[in-house]
Amino acid sequence: MRYFVRAILKKDKQHQLKKAIDEGTLGRGSIAGGEYIRDMKHARLLDDGCAEWIEVCFCDTPLDEEKPYWEEYFELSEITDATDRKICKHETGELPWSCVSCNCTKKQEKELIKIGQSFYDSLPTL
Repeated sequence: MRYFVRAILKKDKQHQLKKAIDEGTLGRGSIAGGEYIRDMKHARLLDDGCAEWIEVCFCDTPLDEEKPYWEEYFELSEITDATDRKICKHETGELPWSCVSCNCTKKQEKELIKIGQSFYDSLPTL
């Protein structure tokens, strides 16, 4: 399933997050692997200061496995379905794990890129 995630970067975590992204250590140890870095490279910084991104997660509780990794850097404010569960092939059982290679994320990210600015580019250089 795909989720829209909105979060506020914790104070004084900008440099740590940038370093973790650049060094490829963000999410190390998680089953989601490189998804964290991909998420941050596609995340948008909105006018209200929140970061927003689309995340693929297969946990019964949305982002259950990922939350500890994100909460090191962010205050998670909103996690909502990005795709109607009635048409998601993974959720309907038609094609398990289909979110990994489905075109939904690409389409949704094309829409997301129209708002705000690049979150990654807003992080300070090291």
